[in-house]
Amino acid sequence: MRLDKYLKVSRLIKRRTLAKDMCDGGRVQVNGRVAKAGAEVAVGDRLSMRFGARTLVVRIVQIAATVRKEQAADLFEVLQDDRPAGGPTDDGDDEED
Repeated sequence: MRLDKYLKVSRLIKRRTLAKDMCDGGRVQVNGRVAKAGAEVAVGDRLSMRFGARTLVVRIVQIAATVRKEQAADLFEVLQDDRPAGGPTDDGDDEED
């Protein structure tokens, strides 16, 4: 399956055009190499994506042409998710009481 289509189907990236743009911008790697949108991916491949200051690394567990939203997370395994401090999951409350 094409990399850009996999990113869309797995819902790692919301739109296929955005996935293509990220690939063309050199922000997506497959097995440690910068990959174009048309690169073929297979089960076991390791994907690394840079979203600004965040880096997400996943391993492809399954490939499917279409999946329901609830099953999309079953297509990959998160290996690393580096979110910068102060990101969306950080409540920003660092004060001691």
